[in-house]
Amino acid sequence: MNLERAAALVQWSRPTLSRLERGETEKIRVSDILAICDAYGLDGATTEVARGLAEQVPAKSWWHAYGGLIPAWANLYLGLESSATTLTIFQSLIVHGLLQTADYTRALDRTYFSDETEEELDRRVRIRVQRQHILTRTHLPAEATVVLHENVLRTVVGNNGLMSAQCRHLADIGTRRNVEIRVLPFRAGFPLGAALPPFTIMDFGSGAPGHRQDPPQVYCEGYAGSAYLEQRADVSRFREAFRRLQESSLDPRSSRDLMRELARRYESER
Repeated sequence: MNLERAAALVQWSRPTLSRLERGETEKIRVSDILAICDAYGLDGATTEVARGLAEQVPAKSWWHAYGGLIPAWANLYLGLESSATTLTIFQSLIVHGLLQTADYTRALDRTYFSDETEEELDRRVRIRVQRQHILTRTHLPAEATVVLHENVLRTVVGNNGLMSAQCRHLADIGTRRNVEIRVLPFRAGFPLGAALPPFTIMDFGSGAPGHRQDPPQVYCEGYAGSAYLEQRADVSRFREAFRRLQESSLDPRSSRDLMRELARRYESER
């Protein structure tokens, strides 16, 4: 659907709808969001996610300051992540964004966004660092329970010095009271009998008085696209999958020991 058709369906001007799609509107009414979701033919789950974000965020969020560096799909994810009280994370190949060092982020982005300037890459790194504040803020930090496949620690991003620092960072942040990181070792094989995509389960607490509690969301990411799941059966299925991954993983202390051992090994091989 093109912009002209969408604007006609919601009875807005083309420039007004264009500004909203680019994140340039200061305030978003829930009724506007529902009208847009209906015009775009979005399913109920996606519509409810959008409604929840509109209710929670009456003004622009911090990431809108970065403009075109953040694609439309990422606006939705960042809104969910920033309002989550609990994150349950599985990563199979790459360190999750909330746990990356700045240098690790830069090394990935320099390859993925190979045409960008150093200034643009700097801004991308700042976005990632800002995201991480939900785990390190003083007041009510989010809780994160994480399983990282051993692949994540042994796949070199950048160079050995960078990986040494990244492994140390994982071990250090895993000592926080609100963060638990376990490593799924190679020897565990496939605990569910199949390969799993990276996924994050986001829970949103009880909500403020007078506001409806948002349902848990499962975010599954991939190179060709991402998916959001909120049906109870889907969420339960991923919770059970995570439980089985956890059971097959090293305990948190042994996981930190492995991270520090690999950090020393990377350092010695610089």
